[in-house]
Amino acid sequence: MNIIIINHYAGSPKMGMEYRPYYMARQWVKEGHEVSIIAGTESHIRKLNPTVKYDFQEEMLDGVRYVWIKTPKYQANGAKRVFNMLSFTAKLWMNALRLSKLYHPDVVIASSTYTIDNYSALKIARISNAKYFYEIHDLWPLSPMELGGMSAKHPFIILMQYGENYAYRWADKVISMLPNTQEHTREHGLDLKKWRYIPNGICLEEWEQSYLPDNDLKKKINGFKAKGSKLIAYTGTLGLANALNNLVDAADLLKEYNYEFLIFGIGPEEENLKNEITKRELRNIHMMGSVPKSSIPGLLASMDLLYIGLQRQSLFRFGISPNKLIDYMMAAKPIIQAIDAGNDMVAEANCGLSVEPENPQMLANAIRDLMGREVEDLLVLGNNGREFALKNHTYKELAQQFLKIMEE
Repeated sequence: MNIIIINHYAGSPKMGMEYRPYYMARQWVKEGHEVSIIAGTESHIRKLNPTVKYDFQEEMLDGVRYVWIKTPKYQANGAKRVFNMLSFTAKLWMNALRLSKLYHPDVVIASSTYTIDNYSALKIARISNAKYFYEIHDLWPLSPMELGGMSAKHPFIILMQYGENYAYRWADKVISMLPNTQEHTREHGLDLKKWRYIPNGICLEEWEQSYLPDNDLKKKINGFKAKGSKLIAYTGTLGLANALNNLVDAADLLKEYNYEFLIFGIGPEEENLKNEITKRELRNIHMMGSVPKSSIPGLLASMDLLYIGLQRQSLFRFGISPNKLIDYMMAAKPIIQAIDAGNDMVAEANCGLSVEPENPQMLANAIRDLMGREVEDLLVLGNNGREFALKNHTYKELAQQFLKIMEE
């Protein structure tokens, strides 16, 4: 098949997030299909954006064709990001015939998080006599409403709501990364016979590397271990949604124990976290900066316990599928999850403990509980997580599931 993925924010291991389009596409290419990812040049979640000379410039990455649409620069949310979206989708719409003739798609997938790329996806699909799919990341426009406090009457929300309803009406299939979106999609017009669930995943090849190439980082970790400390780590974005103050509070409660809390990553809350740690004079929690994606397997393997948390948000009732949690499982380490969501992957996998979010005392108790268990018990928990990830979350398997849906 010839497959087009429209994902404004698509990235790669070299460029940074989003990773899913790259991994799905690369697997489909291995299966003999031709895949074109259409993406915007500017994205707030990539660490490296492409430099192109003209619209629809092509670039080949590991057998996957990237087609770059030049979009205006912006930072974070606001009017400039909206203009960036509109620029991307307008160019898509105006060039639908051109894209159809160039790539002759059999399947067109709208997958940009926001919803207004669906108009262009269906237009390209109809010109090409192709199937049209919509892939749900977060539920838009519900996400900016519930997380950002935007009104249902805001023009931006109305625009996005039209796009969501349009997708549910016309898509041949709707692929949800979240497990519990059926009722919401039905309420907005979807025939649930079209609904399918394919979560996020991991790339097995990346887990064949289990070393820390950064010597300075290796020395720091070995230094903590030489003191007999147990290491508790968080890796990922340092944002408000990640509720890392909860981890700081738990570290404060456990400062008499021989535990070291290590926070890896960058993000808007980095300075606030540093200031809070300094103000409290906490010596058992450390801001470690970012590490390359290729170092994550080795880094996680060197820890004793892994932490993931999110703020308490009603939006999570539809379930979650964080890449970070699947990485933790692959590391075969016990996990503490402080998230209130419609699903509980840690409980499903029996790979750690789940506690309520933003409750540092419960988090501290869970840490002491796990740290007090026998080594053999912790190994069982870690291996449970890895087996769960291997069974349910490899991109090789997820890409096969997606292909079967395309062929229905």
